[in-house]
Amino acid sequence: MRVITDLHIHSPYARAVSRDMTLENLDVWAAKKGITVMGTGDFTHPKWMQEIKEKLEPAEPGLYQLRSECRMQNAECATRFMLTVEISSIYTKHKKVHRIHNLIFAPSIQIAETINKELGWRGNLASDGRPILGLDAEELLKVVVGVDERAVLVPAHAWTPWFSVFGSMSGFDSLAECFGDLTPKIFAIETGLSSDPAMNWRLSGLDDIALISNSDSHSLQRIGREANVLDCALSYDGIMDAIRSHDPTRFLFTVEFFPEEGKYHYDGHASHQVRMAPSETRAAGGRCPTCGRPVTVGVMHRVEALADHPIGVKPPHAIPFRSMVPLDEIIAEAFDQGTNTKKVKEEYERLLTVLGTEFAILMDAPIVDIKAAAAPVIAEGIERVRTGNLQIEPGYDGEYGTVKIFSEADREAFTGGQTPLFS
Repeated sequence: MRVITDLHIHSPYARAVSRDMTLENLDVWAAKKGITVMGTGDFTHPKWMQEIKEKLEPAEPGLYQLRSECRMQNAECATRFMLTVEISSIYTKHKKVHRIHNLIFAPSIQIAETINKELGWRGNLASDGRPILGLDAEELLKVVVGVDERAVLVPAHAWTPWFSVFGSMSGFDSLAECFGDLTPKIFAIETGLSSDPAMNWRLSGLDDIALISNSDSHSLQRIGREANVLDCALSYDGIMDAIRSHDPTRFLFTVEFFPEEGKYHYDGHASHQVRMAPSETRAAGGRCPTCGRPVTVGVMHRVEALADHPIGVKPPHAIPFRSMVPLDEIIAEAFDQGTNTKKVKEEYERLLTVLGTEFAILMDAPIVDIKAAAAPVIAEGIERVRTGNLQIEPGYDGEYGTVKIFSEADREAFTGGQTPLFS
């Protein structure tokens, strides 16, 4: 069966996360998006784990669903949950300080609790939903697989400058440098919002590594902005086996941000609104032309530095990907309004009612059906996103990139010079 997963999110117990990120609300919003399996996120936090145990019940092997008394929607559409968490490791190795974020996937609540017990000796798990541990990433992997061989560790947002395995400011130049003798246990990395699979294909060291994508969402509206689309058994092992397989008939494709939209795609210095392509950074000696301090080296630059494949090389058995813009952002730009405005929210809900889930609308619905249900400018926006006909100013140094689907002239052309549609 087709299974869409988003395995990296955060709970209300993590910093800078919406209080609305409850299991009940995630159940509802995953159904709107068309997500089959959500990661729980933050299973190391004692209070969140208590909620998981109180509100979830076993479904398929290794997966859980909300208890019937907790559901706010049709029981037949119950979202499945997998036990997941992101761990921040800050430690010194080879005389350098490394800040590495890793995801842990556990095949049961019991195994997650055992992992928590082991990690609880090494740091304060109650401090944040994404705990900070002074634990070497290799040692963390040893703990995880030592608890259960079916538990999985995946490097999170692998290219983010400050907190990732390949990060320009705190990472390593290879998986082996980070994970040592346990490197064969790493079968996947998370590409993150600022890179896509094509960028990762430039490293021969990743030729045999699965590339997964998840939202890392801190709010309900942004779950599913990146996701994995599988054809597999609906179970923990079914999902993990499909990801391991390198088989595009089982791991069908990933859903990606346009990487330019990510917060660290280009280099730059946000304090002085300086955005720089890698070539510009090299020409400037790696320094901000305004203040002379070092710029934050972004993902594109870092990929180029480590790449040993030319642009365009595609490894054998590479999994396809599709780049998308969230539906509410398309509607918002079509209407020239913010995503949180009443008009955009109402149109979003109306289109879900008429056409199905957000993923169905963005990826599957024929354009002719979208044109019959939506304003012409929205249908055109979806078509342009599908074909990549966009203008994007790349993100840099923690600032999201800006996506433009329409110019003012485009909007006027679609409305015949009439403005009520956008009022």
